[in-house]
Amino acid sequence: MEIRNGSVTLSCLDSGAGGDPVVFLHGLAGSARELWPSATALLPDHRVVAVDQRGHGRSTRRPDDLSRRAYVSDVVSVIGALGIDPPVTLVGQSMGGHTAMLTAAWHPELVRRLVMVEAGVGGPAGEDLPAKLGAWFASWPAPFRDARAAAEFLGATPMAQAWIRDLEQRADGLWPRFDADVMRNAIAGVVETARWREWQRVTAETLLVSGGSGTIQQAELARMRATRTDVTHVVVPDAGHDVHLEQHQAWVDVLRAFVS
Repeated sequence: MEIRNGSVTLSCLDSGAGGDPVVFLHGLAGSARELWPSATALLPDHRVVAVDQRGHGRSTRRPDDLSRRAYVSDVVSVIGALGIDPPVTLVGQSMGGHTAMLTAAWHPELVRRLVMVEAGVGGPAGEDLPAKLGAWFASWPAPFRDARAAAEFLGATPMAQAWIRDLEQRADGLWPRFDADVMRNAIAGVVETARWREWQRVTAETLLVSGGSGTIQQAELARMRATRTDVTHVVVPDAGHDVHLEQHQAWVDVLRAFVS
């Protein structure tokens, strides 16, 4: 399903007719399909929607606006255009979790529950993260001849496998569904400033999920818990940043318990 938000087309996966809708937002360089197994695990009790955020997946590849407000505007548009009765549960991983948090802060009437997976308030990471990630994505030798060639470069991690499954077939080979410079500029908005004010404005019941070897700093998680009383934090053992892919069943069990 596709919807429009200004000049941007947003591709969504949508299933189920249950009440209490749940909207999923992937992380940087991910796609809705990466989160679809997590979403469909909630059927038939919930209507589930997974969104390709702008610049990702099958949505507009090179949008003019990559600001945080633009990403939040997309979530608001999806909720409205799909006829979803708010408030919804928003589930976001990494950058998608940051988008979900800002949506809950700026549009509290739309969000009943907030789930942030390996996601925090953003802010400087002690290094030029946008440049580092942009350079990494630019180093991909695309197009790949085939899936085997992609695996030889990307490796066999769960995230690499998700990327490979989602590659776009073109006449000259397989291409990622994002451009490196767009990824660099998209993440720049997340690291620009720490959104503690927005975090404290969230009124939705909130679940923080982190991997036992994840990338979110413990000090940040501790401050997030200390500054709000309606927050639950669950650590999934033997998982890193991509909890939903690395320990799928454990993650789904945590999510089910929260949304039910």
